[in-house]
Amino acid sequence: MTSRRLVLSRSAAVIGAASTGLLLPQIVRAQSAKVRVGFMLPYTGTFAQLGVAIENGVRMALAEQGNKLGGREIEWFKVDDESEPSKGIENATRLVQRDKVDVLIGTVHSGVQMGIHKVARDTGVLNIIPNAGVHAATRALCAPNVFRTSFSNAQPTLALGKAMVDKGHKKAVWITWKYAAGDDAYEGFKESYTKAGGTIVKELGLPFPNVEFQALLTEIAALKPDAVACFFAGGGAVKFIRDYAAAGLKDKIPLYGSGFLTEGVLDAAGPAADGIMTTMHYSDSLDTPRNKNFRLEYAKQFKMQPDVYAVQGYDSGLLLLQGAAAVKGDLSNKAALYKAMEGATIDSPRGKWTMSKSHNPVQDIYLRVVQNKENKVVGVAAKALADPGTGCRMG
Repeated sequence: MTSRRLVLSRSAAVIGAASTGLLLPQIVRAQSAKVRVGFMLPYTGTFAQLGVAIENGVRMALAEQGNKLGGREIEWFKVDDESEPSKGIENATRLVQRDKVDVLIGTVHSGVQMGIHKVARDTGVLNIIPNAGVHAATRALCAPNVFRTSFSNAQPTLALGKAMVDKGHKKAVWITWKYAAGDDAYEGFKESYTKAGGTIVKELGLPFPNVEFQALLTEIAALKPDAVACFFAGGGAVKFIRDYAAAGLKDKIPLYGSGFLTEGVLDAAGPAADGIMTTMHYSDSLDTPRNKNFRLEYAKQFKMQPDVYAVQGYDSGLLLLQGAAAVKGDLSNKAALYKAMEGATIDSPRGKWTMSKSHNPVQDIYLRVVQNKENKVVGVAAKALADPGTGCRMG
């Protein structure tokens, strides 16, 4: 009887609203609206598989919670950002203005991220960064509505210097591509290595994405440092690893790097990669029940093995779930939403992490060694490492 009376009274209210011309579409929309989630990721080109891994991770986290955010259904929108910075603002604007997304998840490429960042700051849309490590996003240009779930470019190398000095490598050469990510990675290495008592005898660089390493490898051989530290990724990393071994340096001068040096490239690099040590916020081989379970479920669902990008996508989903739960699905309650996301502890396959004041993960960085085409964890290089967030003023 109660339910029938409730239905009648609701019907009367709706009829009353209709007869007086009161905002009926808004009432209906408020009760039935789905949360609009937009992906702006690379689905073609060099970084395509990274974009797919991130989306898979996000969808997996939300599927575990019944594909709802704070009790509301989800509607998905997708834009291929093509890793093309010149289209960054236009593509982000399309998701925000045309598709009216409540949250924009993206992206991989730091140049494209700066386009998204401008739109996020101008419109106030919630932006979760699942990869791009560009410093400005959580430093000088930080914003209350922008959260990163991955790393800052300096974070892995901020843990590298002490690990090298602890192994007795007091003099090192640094080598990288001369571009933003390489510069950021060097900043982290320089700070951590010199602070631990090491000396950088030479900083070597070549234009991105040049892979003509021979002259620089000859120079390294002549300098005879205790070790070499570097930042390379993808196809360029494969070539550097193979060229380093071919030049006869592999067994003479130990090679270290930001974890991206050996991420996703070990099959292609082959035995030349054995023995390389890197620092990174994740490893496939992390021996924890949380990671093992995640890897098993991901492989079942997507018929492929997860990588660091899948983990970062998964954690983006976990962060969004925590925020949405705190506001019962009302993402327009921005103050409460951001407060919940700032205070979140993410129970991640990489290990639990929290959010810094500048909205970047405070996380453990692992020391890893390549053995038989796998990054094996040999210890924790830094516990709960935070990016300094230099220049960040929220508000």
